[in-house]
Amino acid sequence: MKILVLVKPVPDPEKYNELRIDPESKRLVREGVQSVINPTDKNALEAALALRGSRIAEGEESSITVLSMAPEFSRDKLVECLAMGADDAYMLSDKAFGGADTYATSYVLAEGVRKISAEKGCDFDLILAGNESADGATAHVPVQLAEWLGITHISRVCSLETEGKTLRAVKRSEDVLLTFEGEGQAVLAVTRDINKPRLINAMGIVKARKKPLTIWTNEDMKLDESRIGLKGSPTQPGKLITPDLGRAGQPLVSDVDATAEDAAKAIRSLLGKEGF
Repeated sequence: MKILVLVKPVPDPEKYNELRIDPESKRLVREGVQSVINPTDKNALEAALALRGSRIAEGEESSITVLSMAPEFSRDKLVECLAMGADDAYMLSDKAFGGADTYATSYVLAEGVRKISAEKGCDFDLILAGNESADGATAHVPVQLAEWLGITHISRVCSLETEGKTLRAVKRSEDVLLTFEGEGQAVLAVTRDINKPRLINAMGIVKARKKPLTIWTNEDMKLDESRIGLKGSPTQPGKLITPDLGRAGQPLVSDVDATAEDAAKAIRSLLGKEGF
């Protein structure tokens, strides 16, 4: 079984206060802000690792490829995926890809999938991704990717297993669980409750150094620049407005692990100082 996992480096949620938007390009400035692997993408990789393990146990060859469209300074996040157990990784990185909405992003990723498949001489049996990204949370990209590739897609997958050539996926939908079974290629977007991603060990880090990591720019991809980045994005940023808050603000608590009860105590303390 050939499995591909989509991975997106996102700003560390604990560093959101360091993010800013470039007033000229109206794009999020990610340089200098610590990033992490998108949480649900790690769940997708863990699901791939479990599937690979079960297929190998049954005597079938199986491999995992990781694909990401990201700035080159996020290369270490792909190395982290290799250390978790992926076999190889590809990064699509070019300034021309920057500022893309989900439509242009999914197009570039789809072309990346096609190029990798051509290079390997085979199609991927399964493509896994997190259901949504922590910084965008649109849940568009996995579905759009599948549409570009013309294959089946299922979102909000909370359970996944294979039996022979049959794929069985459970989708969480409102108050019910829906079970899908079938054969053939598919893109599945998983939720965080599907598993608990494994921790990276020292041996994984050592092995990652010897695994291939390929970086392609648009010079390699040769994509029409009118279809990528800002130019290829139907969704365009509007006018930026900085609200005038009028008064200075201050955090109620400084501890990231603080509870609602801690915040309530801080509010009571502030009110007491004002005589209330």
